Amino acid sequence: MTIAYWCIFIACLLPWFSIGYAKFLAPKATFREFDNKAPREYLSQLDNDRKRAVWAEKNTYEALPLFIASVLVAHQTGADQYLINVLSIFFVVFRVIYIGLYIANLATLRTVVWTTAMGCCFGMFLISM
Repeated sequence: MTIAYWCIFIACLLPWFSIGYAKFLAPKATFREFDNKAPREYLSQLDNDRKRAVWAEKNTYEALPLFIASVLVAHQTGADQYLINVLSIFFVVFRVIYIGLYIANLATLRTVVWTTAMGCCFGMFLISM
């Protein structure tokens, strides 16, 4: 299994860290307050950094299809494996940074990092040509 395939696996876990922060890890979070009977309603009532962590989770899920497709296409077309691996690692690193910036409410820098992560996906399509 290639490093890029492992990056797909890691990228699929990233939303769990965002939502875990919102539910349990944020400074104001407590295990007792989480309502597992109505989790979506509970999450919609969060505010500040915890709400942004929920939004980061949603955005991370939205970014996954493009990343997965770009890795698979690059593999299928026989693109350079080293470049696929490097771009995949960068994508995951930038997405981790993105989540932190989203929670910290650093919108402009977050957008730059999001664009760079998406550029990694487009790069994989380009090396597949």
